[in-house]
Amino acid sequence: MAAAALPPAAAAWIGITGWFARTELLAAQHDLTALRQAMAATAKAHPAGTAAAGAPAESAAERLLRSAATHAARAHWLTTGPAWYTAAQVPFAGGPLRTVRGIAEASDRLAGQVLPPLVRAVPQLTAGAHAGGIPRVLTQLEGQAPAFERAARVAAQVRGDVRRLAGSTWLPAVDRGREQLSDQLDRLVPQTADVAVAARAVPPMLGAHGPRHYFLSFQNTAEARGTGGLPGAFAVLRADRGRLSFERFGNDTEMDGVRTDVNLGSEFADQYGDNGPGEIWQNSNMSPHFPYAARIWTSYWRTHTGRDLDGAIAIDPATLGRLLGATGPARLADGTALTADNAVDLTERTSYAAYENVGERKAFFVEAASAAAKQLMHAADDPGLLPALLRAVHDVQQEGRLQVWSAHGAEERLLESRPFGGALPDTPGPFAGLVVNNAAGTKLDYYLDRSLVWAPGACTDNGRKVTVTVTLTNRAPASGLPDYVTVRADHPDYRTRPGDNRLLVSYYAGRGASLTRATLDGHPVELIPGVERGHPVYTLDLELPRQSSRTLVLHLNEPDADGSPTILRQALVTPLHTTVKPAAPCAS
Repeated sequence: MAAAALPPAAAAWIGITGWFARTELLAAQHDLTALRQAMAATAKAHPAGTAAAGAPAESAAERLLRSAATHAARAHWLTTGPAWYTAAQVPFAGGPLRTVRGIAEASDRLAGQVLPPLVRAVPQLTAGAHAGGIPRVLTQLEGQAPAFERAARVAAQVRGDVRRLAGSTWLPAVDRGREQLSDQLDRLVPQTADVAVAARAVPPMLGAHGPRHYFLSFQNTAEARGTGGLPGAFAVLRADRGRLSFERFGNDTEMDGVRTDVNLGSEFADQYGDNGPGEIWQNSNMSPHFPYAARIWTSYWRTHTGRDLDGAIAIDPATLGRLLGATGPARLADGTALTADNAVDLTERTSYAAYENVGERKAFFVEAASAAAKQLMHAADDPGLLPALLRAVHDVQQEGRLQVWSAHGAEERLLESRPFGGALPDTPGPFAGLVVNNAAGTKLDYYLDRSLVWAPGACTDNGRKVTVTVTLTNRAPASGLPDYVTVRADHPDYRTRPGDNRLLVSYYAGRGASLTRATLDGHPVELIPGVERGHPVYTLDLELPRQSSRTLVLHLNEPDADGSPTILRQALVTPLHTTVKPAAPCAS
């Protein structure tokens, strides 16, 4: 169809060069697929040997990247020139040509500007770990920060350019190519941004320029809180030139009677002030915005000990399990192995039956945390385990199970921009956040299932109608659970059975959204309105009997709901199951 609007010679040139460009792009894609495999092998290997002149030998990954860059550059060159430019301007018929040109240019920029610093970093950092240990790695990582930041900027620009390409032309093969590239960029862009932030923030946070101290909270997700789980066992972590050590371990009873005062603004006070986050340690992290919890925890510690800390970190048993999968199991004093497979079950289910005495149980939690931490510290000194540890860290931070806050402003601004900062986004756009806080004092959230369906509806004068369906299921068995797990510390004035739970269920909508009505199990229900970081929040005090499901449906008006919403994923024992239904764009 494009050929009909062009001279025969130009149409023939486009056809021939287009075929060659497709061949080059396929070759580049083949190289990049092999590159991913080579990167994994390089990360596990010892440093490569050196060439005769003393320069580092080119690795298999670098050879594949060079080949991919060559193929992508040829594809870009083949789709430039007067014939391609002119044909791409033809209305309708030129649509696929514009997209092909955009794909080729994007591939060239990715292979030539984005991937090289990332690919070269792996063998360099691995070699540095073997040659000079963690201090050498930190120095190298900090030195590569500008290159990583440039790569992240280019990747974001390329994604924006690809998104602006026509996604629905008269040539389906081109449309599929654009969709595949867009999907790859949606994975690559956050990864490059994470690497760029880590290169700036991680070296100083790990003590590259002087010792640092952090509050490390082990969150118990069997009792849900906004940032994940109840802040139970904790440790004070010291970082000095990349060397990590623990100065002390403790548990939540150490904070009994401690009072602190942190001014987190009127919205926070209105939303959580009645729960006493500065007076009741167990309520210190009800907000899903991790920087709030971190500031409260470090303030508690300053009040309790007189010592300032450089930041706070939160992990949970699932995180410990993932990390122990990379390092090997930890051993408890009685010989029990704490492994990737049993870390969650052992600490959040079976231990409650094994220890009737509360003090013994809390001591077990501290022992488990200490044993796992020592195993991780030992592994961190082994360069051969570093790549596997980094992969595990990446996985848990993507799930929101690793959250980090820095008391140093410049570092915290970087951290808040990434998922591992645990920040509740305060930017406009469609948003869906389901947050539960255990209001019963039980440990029954081990058995909690959550699902959320976000369904856009008809367009309105100022946005779109959206229906959100939340289903909560309590799988707790009718018998066999220890009293400590099922006891109702809230002492309700109605009859309950062992295994019944109670939750504060909060839904966070997009900025400017409004709730028109809500139902619980098909019956109208009133929700408590609030605001946090600009998001409207609607909260329900919900009794959730054992072996039952409750369904909450919210009908909202969203001012900006053309795209898919950002999903807030509270990391509990069982992941949130989310369904986002598609919708046609509203007319501008």
